[in-house]
Amino acid sequence: MPELKMKVLVLGADGFIGRHIAFYLRENGIQVTAQARNPSKLARMGFATLHADFNNRATHAPAFWQPHLDANTHIINAAGLLTGTTRAFQAVHVTAPAAAYAARHPGTQALLISAIGIEADTPFSHWRREGEATARAAEATILRAGLVLADTSYGGSSLIRALAALPFVTPVIGTGEQSFNPIHASDLAAVALHCLQSPPGPGAWQIGGPQTVSQTGILRATQSWLGLPQHPLLHIPLPLARRFGQIGDALRIGPISATSVAQLEQGVLADPAPLLAKLQHHPRPFSQFLQTRPAGTQDLWQARLYVLKPLIRLSLAALWLASAALGLLLPPETYLAQIALPPTLALILAKAGGLADAALGIALLRNWRPKTTAILQIGMVLGYTLGLTLIAPALWLDPFGGLLKNLPILALLLAHLALTEER
Repeated sequence: MPELKMKVLVLGADGFIGRHIAFYLRENGIQVTAQARNPSKLARMGFATLHADFNNRATHAPAFWQPHLDANTHIINAAGLLTGTTRAFQAVHVTAPAAAYAARHPGTQALLISAIGIEADTPFSHWRREGEATARAAEATILRAGLVLADTSYGGSSLIRALAALPFVTPVIGTGEQSFNPIHASDLAAVALHCLQSPPGPGAWQIGGPQTVSQTGILRATQSWLGLPQHPLLHIPLPLARRFGQIGDALRIGPISATSVAQLEQGVLADPAPLLAKLQHHPRPFSQFLQTRPAGTQDLWQARLYVLKPLIRLSLAALWLASAALGLLLPPETYLAQIALPPTLALILAKAGGLADAALGIALLRNWRPKTTAILQIGMVLGYTLGLTLIAPALWLDPFGGLLKNLPILALLLAHLALTEER
């Protein structure tokens, strides 16, 4: 009787680590089902997909997962949140995975991708520990990965490239001597596959690369890979770095968060020796995999734009909020002198426009549905431009720019729209 082909359901397959695992498994002949909250991109990449939002209560019952798990289907759980509400953390790290683990057939394996350094007093660390407890109760293998890097980047790895690409100075947290042993995402995927095929046993197993490098060393090596000069180090004191993390949380500036600062303070150093003793595949050292391919122009662009992305969003927020204040607080005649409108209509338009501008400014500050917000901004600017062109075409000849300023603003908004894609 022919041997059945191995199958794996990858939870969180649209994440940075999840995608690399899904691609590695497929490349090695594994039949992959890729789960995501929005799996349309994965489907276009050729994967069989499962649409499942862990916040949906339906995913909290084993019955939801049972149709997608047969006697030859294993689970790799790469889902996780860095920030979010308590309800979202619990759903993603505990409730939905527990239901998926419970639905699997006897004899099949489950594996959780966790993280090193989850002893900190942060929501991320707390819910990572809860997720590990859930996996342990289901007799799943737990892989605690150190710093994960790859040919692509996301989150913390994008931040490393961005800091390395800054002009004039290279910021480091504290001394910059904190230790890391990065592992390439494809090597992590190979380890995960081996652990499914030959489970190493109960407990949490740490995995990282064989080369230890400092925070400064990672940044210097990344600069070298990008072909950039090495600028003087700017040491950011830990109290100031923590405050930046708090501001990042409040403004939702991606990896600039209290969690990322806490990890950089301590370093992320895995002890892979116990697990490596059981493996045939050994991860490559950082200096080797970094130089596997040359950096392209797109890598340099992404590194530089990663810092500009939140700056663009916050500057647009300031623009809309200032416009809202003018519309709501000043008499319309102070800024509508060139527009021949009845006073009552001018007042209504000014106040309505001010409220709409305020809503856009607040949405940008909270980073609410970035793509939707970007499209609404473009629609608003086009609407203002078209309306004012019909009412007062002379504004195009205003020596201070008038409507002409809307053209570069529209270009900036299009760039902002392009940058809303996180993956």
